[in-house]
Amino acid sequence: MINKLVAENLKHRPVRTLLSVLAVGVEVTMMLTLVGLSEGMLEDSARRARGVGADVLVRAPGTSLIGLSSASMNEKLLGFFEQQPHVRYATGTVVYPIGGVNTITGIDLEEFNRISGGFRYQQGGQFRTPDDMIVDEFYARQNKLTVGSTVRLLDRNWRVCGISEPGKLARIVIPRRTLQYLTSTTGKLSSVFLKLDNPANTDKTVAALKQRLPDYPIYSMEELTSLYSVNNVPGLKAFIGVIIGLSIVVGFLVVFLSMYTAVLERTREIGILKALGASPAYVLNMIFRETALLALVGSVLGILLTYGSRWVIETMVPASLIQKIVPGWWPIAAAIAVLGAILGAMYPAWKAARQDAIEALAYE
Repeated sequence: MINKLVAENLKHRPVRTLLSVLAVGVEVTMMLTLVGLSEGMLEDSARRARGVGADVLVRAPGTSLIGLSSASMNEKLLGFFEQQPHVRYATGTVVYPIGGVNTITGIDLEEFNRISGGFRYQQGGQFRTPDDMIVDEFYARQNKLTVGSTVRLLDRNWRVCGISEPGKLARIVIPRRTLQYLTSTTGKLSSVFLKLDNPANTDKTVAALKQRLPDYPIYSMEELTSLYSVNNVPGLKAFIGVIIGLSIVVGFLVVFLSMYTAVLERTREIGILKALGASPAYVLNMIFRETALLALVGSVLGILLTYGSRWVIETMVPASLIQKIVPGWWPIAAAIAVLGAILGAMYPAWKAARQDAIEALAYE
């Protein structure tokens, strides 16, 4: 009986019901999209690092894991690394930020090809001049580039000489010497990738290098990729917490307004229920069931909307943002939405339960 009454109440006010469901859906979408972007971009970074094909990464002292924007490592260290036991090849990169989350990477293509096996080109090929640039498919699609296109970066015109498959090192690569010259870091590197004679020697090699170069962050690729997580990015976890908090506030306010207005509109109806013997607990139960139903339907809508947001991101900015669908967060986001909705409905429900039946019946 009470479930039928709840359903009829929601059907009787379709616009308010739809808006409440949509508001909860947007709340859930905000949470899932933010978490999906965080995890998606970190996983993409890890995937591109693995795509290099190296076994060990050496970073310049003082550089961060996520943004290697400091080229302070002496290029002569490449020769030192290649002389170490079990190290077969070494290649250095220079990474420079170009705005937002985007960077440009300078490589020595011959060194890089020895370690990685080279890029897989969808169009064009490797560098021919110091002004050539290789971009991956995502960057080319986002910026509508083809082989021969001109790109303006670092106050310089670049010619796209090749479009490669994504998933290897970086979205934009240029000759290392050119980037070093443009950024006044001639003879300096941001990081060095090492290819060993046998991956089984990785731990031994990392330990030996840490003894020789104690100030340099040195990682096996397995260890490096494990560090690409939300917990290891300074401030990211706190930022996600703030967004979730704001989402709860949004859900609370929307549901509070919706249920408070509904209680006012149904004053006479609630009076009739009480006159027929409905207890305060019955009225509370009815209001909370309506609220929970709105929140659950809104949560399902929010989950579906994350597929839409991912499609928009993949279509509009595939090179800048990567969104992952995170099923593990679905029940968490739904629980948060339901909690916010229940909190928002508490005062309206309490007000409805305390209404005097005679006064309610006389309400116009």
